Amino acid sequence: MVVLNKIYTKTGDAGETALGNGARVAKHSMRVNAYGTVDETNATVGLARQHASGDMDAMLGMIQNDLFDLGADLCRPDMEKDKDAEYAPLRMTDTQVARLESEIDVMNADLEPLRSFILPGGSALAAQMHLCRTVSRRAERLSVELATTESVNPAAVKYLNRLSDWFFVAGRVVNNGGKDDVLWVPGANR
Repeated sequence: MVVLNKIYTKTGDAGETALGNGARVAKHSMRVNAYGTVDETNATVGLARQHASGDMDAMLGMIQNDLFDLGADLCRPDMEKDKDAEYAPLRMTDTQVARLESEIDVMNADLEPLRSFILPGGSALAAQMHLCRTVSRRAERLSVELATTESVNPAAVKYLNRLSDWFFVAGRVVNNGGKDDVLWVPGANR
């Protein structure tokens, strides 16, 4: 259970923050950048939800919860020490990845194949989905970079990879099933 009585602690005033295992690291560390960008992704999803309703809003709500799980996963290094932890750290699972894949398949089933790249836009919600896609892709790049030097849960990286695909397909769905997609015209303004 999380209890937040006091919001500011002054413990970060010197440019450090605590990870999930209590270790102190620089706020600019690769790990903090990775989970901070996951948090930024979550904020963009919150903006998208302002335009969503029904099943789309429900799926976005599940993604927001997953992103908190993902942040908790990334802020806890040393996966090999999980068995020695006082409590089992929260880790992303392949089940969460599979759910995204299933949702992508369902959403994509009724879309016409693309014959051109699309530009972010169309409806307000589609534009927000593309913002979510690009920020989640940055979170993925940072997590992959982190994994070159530190322990990272492979399911966390897979989730981020599928998530950006999810946002792309969802952007097409909310753009009138792709009918209102804005197509890229190569060299149109030469």
